[in-house]
Amino acid sequence: QADSASSVAPAASAAASGAASSAPAEVDEAAVALLPQKVRDAATLVVGTNLTYAPDEFKDPQGDPTGWGIDLVRALAARLGLAADLRDSQFDNIIPGVKGGKYDVGWASFTDTVERQQSVDFVDYYNAGIQWATQAGKTVNPDDACGLTIAVGTGTYQETDELPAKSAACVDAGKEPITLLKLDTQGDITNAVVLGRADAMSADSPVTQYAVSQTGGKLQLAGDIFDAAPFGVAVAKDGGMAPAVQAAMQSLIDDGTYGAILQKWGVQAGAVTTAEINGAKG
Repeated sequence: QADSASSVAPAASAAASGAASSAPAEVDEAAVALLPQKVRDAATLVVGTNLTYAPDEFKDPQGDPTGWGIDLVRALAARLGLAADLRDSQFDNIIPGVKGGKYDVGWASFTDTVERQQSVDFVDYYNAGIQWATQAGKTVNPDDACGLTIAVGTGTYQETDELPAKSAACVDAGKEPITLLKLDTQGDITNAVVLGRADAMSADSPVTQYAVSQTGGKLQLAGDIFDAAPFGVAVAKDGGMAPAVQAAMQSLIDDGTYGAILQKWGVQAGAVTTAEINGAKG
């Protein structure tokens, strides 16, 4: 994540930052027709996001929003004939903001989970797994981290689901629990591992891989990707946004715009062919 105070804060790669970032102008009239009238009249898609999660959503050196997720949500808005109004927020405030009508959509690399589906609906657009990283030369097994300190993002799936379950398994086996170091930005999370405040970090696979690439050899991946799950755009239940967002996302997938954005950022391994609503089943 882009944290200006961080000595290892990621910046956009030369290839990514040098590529065209303007959203495609083509409008999908069929998708537009599905929009709630108030959104169509406003001509703006109000997006709650969290610009701390490179390479998905973060800030460039000038402080402007960037990342493959930002490129994609701007393309989504353009496909709907709307201007994207990106509003930076704390991660764990976005879903309540969508639910309460503050944002038309929430876009912050949300893992679509059955638990989160109780609050909002998701239009899924990517498959990511979890991956860990640790200091270069240090061995940490994500399946046996009892007694270690693991850095995670506040409110993320790693904090709410993955690590609590692993820690409980440690206790059940008579071992020491896992200590969670909860931090608000990926820059802080990455630094915590670099500086030895945490034994390892856990994040979504594209984020972990990007963080490792930005630390000049100070970090290394710890194990393979596991627990693949979909990323989804959060929309209010019964708010009428889901069909329009799904149609626009499928349009971007079908005409290659989606694939080109993922290719530009090197995250195409998680591409999907269908924009499914609430694809997480368990």
